[in-house]
Amino acid sequence: MFEPPGLGLFEWKPLFHLGPVAVHKPIVLCLLVTAVVPAFFWGAFARPAIVPGRMQNLGELAYLFVRDQIARPMMGVRGDRWMGLLFSLFFFVWTANLMAVVPPAQFPVTGHIAFPAVLAGLVYVIMWVVGVRAHGLVGFIRHATCPPGLSRGETVLVAPLEFLSAFVLRPFTHAVRLFATMFAGHLLVALFATVGYHFLIQAPTPLGAPVGVVGVAFTVVVTALELFVQAVQAYVFTLIAAYSIGDALGV
Repeated sequence: MFEPPGLGLFEWKPLFHLGPVAVHKPIVLCLLVTAVVPAFFWGAFARPAIVPGRMQNLGELAYLFVRDQIARPMMGVRGDRWMGLLFSLFFFVWTANLMAVVPPAQFPVTGHIAFPAVLAGLVYVIMWVVGVRAHGLVGFIRHATCPPGLSRGETVLVAPLEFLSAFVLRPFTHAVRLFATMFAGHLLVALFATVGYHFLIQAPTPLGAPVGVVGVAFTVVVTALELFVQAVQAYVFTLIAAYSIGDALGV
């Protein structure tokens, strides 16, 4: 009998223990991503050449993309000072997303809410730190909640909404948007792959074979779409981070 995949995809038995700490698959994948991303860019930039090789070319294109498509549009030339954070954030999130389609990993690290929540929380703390440094505590809250050009009565109405948006909803949606997209995409790919496996291999029948073929075809299509979405979500996550920090600075 066909059983569609469910939330069991996101339940893991410990792979091993480090003392009292249970280490699960998402943690191992996160550590792998944390090693792979710096290793690649170390290889690209450790010995820069005037005539760049293939890895250096890729590294430079990657840097220019984050600078020209995220940092400067959101923060102006001051965004160059934040390239270390934004560059690392983009490629960490993107590579973590890509784990969903890399055998035998086949799980998006950001499909576990803890990882987007920590990253969004980091951006939130940085936003507060730079905002308070730039404007002072009261000035930062006023800057974030009182748009210029409003009358006193309009400010009284708008300020609570702006406060809710800037300090409550934005960090929440920053994390949940990435998590929910990766979570849903992983479920869809698993569903169509399970349909193909069940009707073509596990319980093949003449009537079920066409359903299995459709399942395989949709697995390929949804996986291709997921590759696109993974890159887009890394871009959007980093773009919101740049906007939040730039807005706190008053850029």
